[in-house]
Amino acid sequence: MKKTISFAILHFSVAFTITYLLTGSIVIGGAIALLEPAVNTVVFYFHDKVWKNIESKQAHSVEISTESAQLAS
Repeated sequence: MKKTISFAILHFSVAFTITYLLTGSIVIGGAIALLEPAVNTVVFYFHDKVWKNIESKQAHSVEISTESAQLAS
């Protein structure tokens, strides 16, 4: 949990710093520092679902290939 919290602090800091340097606005920097990780979390959820679906299809394909090879021998 400590690692997760330290990464969250790092993530907020990077988002704030980059936005502040680009805009010069503390308000916009703060808003982006809060908004970007929230959006990123939602996007990660869907990315993970798609990735698991791809892995599942690949595992199924390997199973079919293995079964076909066993039947052929």
